[in-house]
Amino acid sequence: MNYQRLIVLGDSYTEGMCDEKKYGNYRGWADRVADVMTQHHPDFTYANLAIRGKLVHQVVAEQIDAAIAQVTGPDTLISFHAGANDVIRPRYESETVLPLYSAAVRRLAASGATIILSTVLERTGNKGRLATMWEQRFRDFNNNVLSVGAEVGAIIADANDEIVFSDTRFLAFDRLHLNKEGHYRVAQAILQLLKLPFDPSWQDPLPYVKAKPRALRIFVKVMWFITFALPWMWRRSRGKSSGDGRSCKYPTAIHWPLSHLD
Repeated sequence: MNYQRLIVLGDSYTEGMCDEKKYGNYRGWADRVADVMTQHHPDFTYANLAIRGKLVHQVVAEQIDAAIAQVTGPDTLISFHAGANDVIRPRYESETVLPLYSAAVRRLAASGATIILSTVLERTGNKGRLATMWEQRFRDFNNNVLSVGAEVGAIIADANDEIVFSDTRFLAFDRLHLNKEGHYRVAQAILQLLKLPFDPSWQDPLPYVKAKPRALRIFVKVMWFITFALPWMWRRSRGKSSGDGRSCKYPTAIHWPLSHLD
């Protein structure tokens, strides 16, 4: 398919959190994919409706209709990725989130657009009861993604098929979002799925490095806890989100790239 339009929905993963900034926003894997797609269609346009911190019900309520209104047919590619923020919440209710996710995918597919879905990495390398619980939750979540994806004929980007993504060096200092290299590699993986030009080295593992001294590892953990974990817990205790009051990057499909801002 020679896609004319890319519309992406979701949370911080799709917004591009912790990548380098361009045009005043985090770049992210979706912008990088758009950079290549625009070279293969003279009228290519791109919309990014994703906002950090959003839960599935918020993405459905705030982004689905806006995306469907911009569909031009099967040459519109819609990426829908939401749910990770729900899964890590203490009061996660899979019996509510999973059907809501599936219904959203069916609505998007009914628009006539081509759909691409992404799974979440199940095995993070962490150990303990919390890590085990999250792994099981993410496995159930991914099974739901794969099931509804097969039902509607979606393209599936399965993070668990690629061992390279288990390397935590693709994460930013907050240990939650992808860094610049992580976003680059995800973009190349997506481009390969779409049968567009991609860098095959995205599957190459990072070179081995010696473990940092224990004292430095402890210092980094303390700084992470102060800088990211405490603010996250404080927001949760007040029912707040990092996305509150924020707008998406590109609410309507625009010609890409924004060369006039270079």
